[in-house]
Amino acid sequence: MTHTCRNCKRTFSSKLDLELHQDTCSDAQLFCDKCGDRFAERRATRDGWHFECPNEDCDGAGLGEDLRQVRDALTVAR
Repeated sequence: MTHTCRNCKRTFSSKLDLELHQDTCSDAQLFCDKCGDRFAERRATRDGWHFECPNEDCDGAGLGEDLRQVRDALTVAR
């Protein structure tokens, strides 16, 4: 069985390999429009469904609302 990264679409032969990859996948980086911080996607969620900025002083939340993929934020900035 193969496991696929939902961000960069790379495939891995084991779930462990996928999990190790997700720690460093640059396509999994998020940007908060409210505070300007950039952080790994896994820091912004506990359940994979609800996302919020991990910065204690920020109330940014929601993928596509306050939180965007870095690649999308870079495209908009250009």
